[in-house]
Amino acid sequence: MDWLLSGAEIYGLLFLVAIIAGFIDSISGGGGLLTIPALLSVGVSPVQALATNKLQAVGGSFSASLYFVRYGAVDLKSQRFAILMTLFGSMAGAMIVQFIKPDFLRQLLPVLVIVIGLYFLLTPTIGKEDCHRRLAPVAFACLIGGGLGLYDGVFGPGVGSFYALAYVTLCGYNLAKSTAHAKVLNFASNMGSLVLFILGGQVLWVLGLVMLAGQVIGARLGARLVLTHGQKLIRPMIVTISFLMSIKLLDDNHGDTIRTWLAFYF
Repeated sequence: MDWLLSGAEIYGLLFLVAIIAGFIDSISGGGGLLTIPALLSVGVSPVQALATNKLQAVGGSFSASLYFVRYGAVDLKSQRFAILMTLFGSMAGAMIVQFIKPDFLRQLLPVLVIVIGLYFLLTPTIGKEDCHRRLAPVAFACLIGGGLGLYDGVFGPGVGSFYALAYVTLCGYNLAKSTAHAKVLNFASNMGSLVLFILGGQVLWVLGLVMLAGQVIGARLGARLVLTHGQKLIRPMIVTISFLMSIKLLDDNHGDTIRTWLAFYF
């Protein structure tokens, strides 16, 4: 593609975007709302942007997951079935998205993200300590792993926040522990959908690998802060990113209408 030959500055810019996105993703999720528009802005087609985004996101989610596992924040053995169901769900989603346009999700997502932001904002004690589990491991794996894995394969933005919220509310984990486990499932869903995108020939490898390197750096920095600062860092980050994501998505979907309405009344 012609834009790939336009100079090192494009790669440098996307590398920096990936560092920031990896940092945000490892703490609260939502980095895809930086990387996908960045890819689209340099001329990548929508499906190729989703596919290349998955390649670079694999680097960030793997880096953060490895850090959390090494420091004992995640017990992989207890999460095996959830990881498997997430993998299958994301592969199904990546297969579906190559044949449909996820317009419904684009309309629904701002509402869901606002709800998550409000939930964390209005419940300041959420995730401070572990509490009782509300959903059995197998049911959690099927409903949350499979369901959110499918969503991540089809669309994806904000899935890290959805995973974290599910672990807090359904598994009773504290917020730092939930964020660590969420990143492991996020890695599984990234890998599953990436495999399907590779088979479909949609990945731009050079660009994706440059961004992957940035993701690894950003994600490692963010993962360290999760384990050292825990709930007092994660909660405000989720609230802030949720509202910023909502504004961004509403502007993408209805920006012209909102500006026309504001101009008319004000």
